Amino acid sequence: MQKSFQGVRVIDTTHVLAGPFASYQMAVLGADVIKVEAPDDPDQARFQGSDRAMNDIGMGTAFMAQASQKRSLALNLKTTEGRDALKRLIATADVFVENYRPGAFRDLGLGYEEMAKINPGLIYCSISAFGTDGPRGKQTGYDNVLQAFSGMMAMTSHVDDGRPLKTGAPVVDYATGTTAAFAITAALFQRERNGGKGQFVDVSMLDVALILCSSHMTGFTWSGNHPEPKGNRFPFATIGCYQASDEPMMIAASNLRQQRRLWTALGREDMIKTDNNQRLDAHAEESAALAEILVTQTADYWEAFLLERKVPAARVRRMEEALSDPQIATRGLLHKHNDPASPANGLTVPVSAFRMSGSPSEVTSAPQAVGAQTAEILEELGYAPEELEKMRSSGVIN
Repeated sequence: MQKSFQGVRVIDTTHVLAGPFASYQMAVLGADVIKVEAPDDPDQARFQGSDRAMNDIGMGTAFMAQASQKRSLALNLKTTEGRDALKRLIATADVFVENYRPGAFRDLGLGYEEMAKINPGLIYCSISAFGTDGPRGKQTGYDNVLQAFSGMMAMTSHVDDGRPLKTGAPVVDYATGTTAAFAITAALFQRERNGGKGQFVDVSMLDVALILCSSHMTGFTWSGNHPEPKGNRFPFATIGCYQASDEPMMIAASNLRQQRRLWTALGREDMIKTDNNQRLDAHAEESAALAEILVTQTADYWEAFLLERKVPAARVRRMEEALSDPQIATRGLLHKHNDPASPANGLTVPVSAFRMSGSPSEVTSAPQAVGAQTAEILEELGYAPEELEKMRSSGVIN
């Protein structure tokens, strides 16, 4: 069976995390993704990551996490020649993705309306902080700004003093990338049903951040009760983080059956409740009982004890331990590059968070240096060697 996006060409002019992750999700499923960057101002994520030496050569881990399986084209879109080359490329494409300030590509003559004239079947996806319209449409922002603006940080704050906290991982960025990939896929599917006509896709990081808070938002709009910071506390005491004798652990006896199993296993049948309102009312009592019991044994002991009794539980782990768990090896989540000629040789990257029996996700090529395939791609578009040399000498390409 062919890969899901085999034969689909994606032009990716995005930078940082959200946009590149969207195209990466398509790349690992077979799309021909061409990453377009300015020769003298490439993706800023290239210079960010855990290894300073790699940052210095423009191959930072923040970039490489979602840069595999893409070809790289360095093109100066501030020049007429650069824009003309991009238009020729777009004429061959199925998808175009950008995440610059709303209106920036339109000002360059590269907006959806103009590109749709060149390629009526084009799926044109714009990713921005607040969306392409509205009073904040031109406002820029990153993951942390959207976590702050959306209310996410306020409800993730410390319980004792209300100090706000962002999540450890840039969840809005990656959720935006996932949302954009899904939206593009839906648009491609609709194109098949709509006589080959493309459309404009507008993805807002703010919208995504609020979607991530869906249950809290719905609860607030219904009752008017603002979601206050709870730290590791949940409405039910049988869901939460507790200190074992050595380290913290999470338990999640979520439903009535699980809370019955938990209290029975702990020898506290007197704490079993018959409805959720009783559980809400007894939070303080149940929390105190669990804290007193769980501190008597190690987190490892309780994890095994509770899982054996079908009560979800996990000791709090660091990433290094989570990645070494044998479960990870069974999923095909990670790929280790084996390319001695690449500075990314030995790099391990995530592939995708799902498996398809007939169309496996796959990484076969390492992240590329800026413009590594510029000549190759432009030659495919019909540019002659002398034209490429002229473009190179005038700074249009690298």
